[in-house]
Amino acid sequence: MYRVSLFPTRDLHLSDLSVALMNYICAKQTNQQLIVRIEDGDKAHNIDGKDQELLEMLALFGISYAHLYYQSENFKYHLQFASTFLDKKKAFICFCAFDKVSPYDGTCENLSSDEILNNPNPFVIRMKTEPISDSFIIMAQNKYPTYTFACACDDMLQGVSTILQDEAHLQNCPKEELIRKSIGYDQAIHYTHLPMIHEGDKSVQWLLDQGYMPEAIVNYLLLLSSPTPTEIFTLEEAIAWFDIATLSKTPVHFDMNKLGFINREHIKRIPNMELSKRIGYACDNIGKLAKLYTEEVSTTHEIKQKIDAIFAKKEPLATFEAESKLIQELILNAPYFETFDDFTAYLSEKSGLKGEALLKPLRFWLCGADYGLDPAFVYPLIKNYLKEIVR
Repeated sequence: MYRVSLFPTRDLHLSDLSVALMNYICAKQTNQQLIVRIEDGDKAHNIDGKDQELLEMLALFGISYAHLYYQSENFKYHLQFASTFLDKKKAFICFCAFDKVSPYDGTCENLSSDEILNNPNPFVIRMKTEPISDSFIIMAQNKYPTYTFACACDDMLQGVSTILQDEAHLQNCPKEELIRKSIGYDQAIHYTHLPMIHEGDKSVQWLLDQGYMPEAIVNYLLLLSSPTPTEIFTLEEAIAWFDIATLSKTPVHFDMNKLGFINREHIKRIPNMELSKRIGYACDNIGKLAKLYTEEVSTTHEIKQKIDAIFAKKEPLATFEAESKLIQELILNAPYFETFDDFTAYLSEKSGLKGEALLKPLRFWLCGADYGLDPAFVYPLIKNYLKEIVR
């Protein structure tokens, strides 16, 4: 069984998503269950509603799971295990400064029962280790388990057999194994630590807000981490060939330019109507138009700005004001033309304008800009909306 940990104290980071994706893929490949655990032990910093937001984010990226757990549901077991460790002298109560870092000097290791009972000061519970200088806290002063202790207990209780996690957690593995061994749990748990992503603390939501599509983010994160048979692919395609054994052993760098390239390629791949809906419209031709803009920009947010400018209320061009007003009036009263050539021929004949005096205002009315896409490519996709566009 694989597990994904989510932290309701913050937004989902790229490194979190990368770990979740690889757990999901490996679970699929081995026909094992994937569980999700909300690590809500830090009660003081949990954000209301963040757990549901994180679960919705997993769904957006196509990550499904078999069971959902909350760390807080196991607090009674954490306390029981800690009490057992105290009874068996595998842990001890410690009154030392709680921010004291290793090496620990063992001051409280051998306190008598009377010394403990008669000490009114707050305390923590430390796991006894050899050497004592490595003794680490398992229950904090607020009577809640530390993250390492809770994870060790929960993975055991929930039957997790394989853990893929960020290498930032590497130092916790020996502690977790000691905890489970001290409880008497002898089932092996296999660890794989994923390479750090420099700038992996970027918020996934921020990338989505910028117009990077989930398909592209998935593609890039997997491309970053291991060799792939093709540069552009979907999550479902990756399940067929992804190999955790080929995972990079060194930190990787997040490149926004590369993500932009991959995003453009995925914009080109999705159905036109789907793309149209993602930018706030519902027309196949608007989806086709959106794909034309991948020659200029990389994100759906930028494309939406381009297309919104086409449909926005416009004022005549200052440099061709009279010509702009004339072209606007002619378009509003023009008959329907199937082709751009027939359309422009009509406008030229009725206005007497030619060259730049015709094309500059026409580009502005059709494209919402005086540069960029050729109006000849835009016209076939917006001709049914002309009266709305030049209103």
